[in-house]
Amino acid sequence: QVQLVESGGGSVQSGGSLRLSCAASGDLQSMSYMGWFRQAPGKEREGVATINSVGSRGYADSVKGRFTISQDSAKNTLYLQMNNLEPEDSAMYYCASDLYVCYTLRAKDYTYWGQGTQVTVSS
Repeated sequence: QVQLVESGGGSVQSGGSLRLSCAASGDLQSMSYMGWFRQAPGKEREGVATINSVGSRGYADSVKGRFTISQDSAKNTLYLQMNNLEPEDSAMYYCASDLYVCYTLRAKDYTYWGQGTQVTVSS
């Protein structure tokens, strides 16, 4: 079992920055693949950024160059640095993990999920 707790969401103006954190605990092997996903009202949950145990990263095209995923293994914490935020980035952001995933940006591949943290970007 894995427990994931997100924090760091909030309201910012367009062009602003936020850093999300995800504190993880439990079965470390089930944290081999970790990712950030988001879901806006009326839309499907989409992959934003992912990272695996060897440090390989993946990003959705819409956030490349603006978002950076990182992890602090000593603290079992995952981060998402979000810069140059746009109103279209407004959503509930979720942290997810699993032992192995085939398609890292596909939400249904992940077993463990946090409760989410809200990000709102105003124009």
